[in-house]
Order: sequence, then structure tokens, then C-alpha cells
Amino acid sequence: MISELKKRIITSIVLIGIFLFCYFIHAYFFYALIVIVSLISWIELNNIFKKIKLKKSLKNINVFLSFIYLSFFAFTVCYSYHEKISLIFILLVCIFSDIGGYIIGKTIGGKKLTKISPKKTISGSIGSLFFSIIPLFILNIYDNDEYLIKIFIFLLCLLISLACQIGDLFISYLKRKAKVKDTGNILPGHGGLLDRIDGIILAVPVGIVGLIIIY
Repeated sequence: MISELKKRIITSIVLIGIFLFCYFIHAYFFYALIVIVSLISWIELNNIFKKIKLKKSLKNINVFLSFIYLSFFAFTVCYSYHEKISLIFILLVCIFSDIGGYIIGKTIGGKKLTKISPKKTISGSIGSLFFSIIPLFILNIYDNDEYLIKIFIFLLCLLISLACQIGDLFISYLKRKAKVKDTGNILPGHGGLLDRIDGIILAVPVGIVGLIIIY
């Protein structure tokens, strides 16, 4: 268990390091990274579809829809690159949402949220929503905004957290249908790349679109 935890920590540090390097070195490095991440995630997602018993026509539709899904994710992330504060803000909301779900879920426990992912609890889901507003105070992102915009951004944090949870549950549902534990084995201690960013894939586009609408 300790060796597995070490793998997860080392892998997480490496991933964050690669992301920050590409993020700050040059836009083209960042775009290339997002395209590669999206492509690997698409491959992993379609490997899951192959293990689910579906008609060939439905599998082809799923391949197409998953391509659109991940392409939209890649487009919104690349689009937001020059608005660095927006992307950092959304990623922080996702991170704190995940932390809140883990801490509150482990501490309080209680009734399970859904059969799709037995480890997730209602208390953990509420904890995710509660922790998701912390980045507002860290970045003071809406200090000088009008009162109405402040309310919208507050609600957007909750929406991003909800999208993050739904994205996570969606991939968990597919893994359950395919009878697999992980989406792949590319990341030591984590499984597949999609296992790490399943919630972010949905949450980032929701956050970017939300900020565009608000401002």
C-alpha cells in the first residue's frame, strides 16, 4: 500500500511538472500537450467501448461522440491559454472540489451517492461543492466585480464542481459496464490518463463557457 502511494505521489508530481513546463514555456508546447492528452484519453475511452457489449453501429457512434467530446475539451483549454487566470481558476476549483470530496467523504462517510461508484458518498459530494468556492478567496478573482457578477461566479464554482463529479461518474459508469478497474495503465499507481482527468474533461469546458457568458 505504501509503495502504491509513493507511485501515485511521484506520478502526480511528474504530471504537474510537465503541465507547468508546457504552460509557461510557450503556447505551442501547451497546445501540443493538450492534443496529446486528448488523443490518449480518446484511445483509452474507445478501448473501454470495445469491452462493452454493443452493436457495431452504436460503437461507431460512441467513437464519433467521444471524439467530439474530447475535441471540445482540447479546444476550450487551448482557447483559454491566453486567459491564464481563467484556466488556473477553473483547475483550482476542480482540485479543491476533488479534495473536498475526499476529505469530507472519508471523515463523515454516510449514505452512498450511487451504485455506479460505491466509494462516493452524499457527504463527499456536498464536501466537493463546499470546497469548490475556496479558489474565490485564494485568487480574489471577483474582488472588484459587481454584486450580481459575484453571485454568478459563486454559482459557477458550484456548477464546475458538479460537472467535475458528473464527468467522474460518467467514466466510472463506463468502466463498470466494461468490467474494468482502470481506463489504462499508462500512469504508475493511477491507471490510465483518463482516470486522472475524467472530471476535468467536462468541468473545464463548462467553466470556460460559463466565464465567457458572465463576462
